[in-house]
Amino acid sequence: MKALIIGATGATGKDLVDQLCLDSDYEQIDIFVRRRSDFHHEKVKAHLVDFDQPEEWKHLVKGDVAFACLGTTLKTAGSKDNQWKIDYDYQYNFAIAAKENQVEDFVLVSSYGANPNSKIFYSRMKGELEEAIKNLKFEKTTFFKPGMLERKNTDRNGEVFGLKALKFINKLGLFKSQQPLPTSVLAKAMINASKIKSKSFSEISLHNIFSFAEKKN
Repeated sequence: MKALIIGATGATGKDLVDQLCLDSDYEQIDIFVRRRSDFHHEKVKAHLVDFDQPEEWKHLVKGDVAFACLGTTLKTAGSKDNQWKIDYDYQYNFAIAAKENQVEDFVLVSSYGANPNSKIFYSRMKGELEEAIKNLKFEKTTFFKPGMLERKNTDRNGEVFGLKALKFINKLGLFKSQQPLPTSVLAKAMINASKIKSKSFSEISLHNIFSFAEKKN
């Protein structure tokens, strides 16, 4: 199979590419990036693109499974408009290109609490993206809706504090349904989802992602 990935340089994306490189079911991995990546593997083909100019690269989005795991924080983006452009516009344009090129399987990393009617900006943005991609009517669509992600070597101080606090609360037996999710586990679950032969729409929430990652194909 041939994988197509947007967001390959993020924490989840890096784990996804690493695992796909070791997966015998995948022969080629095309990643769409804004700058040169550190991936050096015979399966990986990097496309340096300007995400603001989808007309220039949309013809390259051809394969079996499209994985979308691009995202940023409001602090990093600098404004809500810029965060919307990265989290929504870029991924939606990628999805449109995949649909136009007859990619049948689309896998999106969304978020716990995504809701197009939410008053919370982030949740509304993720919810509207889900609706837009769902309306493209891929043969198979899978949304992963994790809560707090546990990234390797994260430099986000707020995230580090939040992870420590949530893990401590989990040890007390509280909020088990909101335990941190390692990006490596999420990546494995995404790959497993891509191997399920079906024509369907699925939403996989946090408490199911761990078990999904353990599935044998």
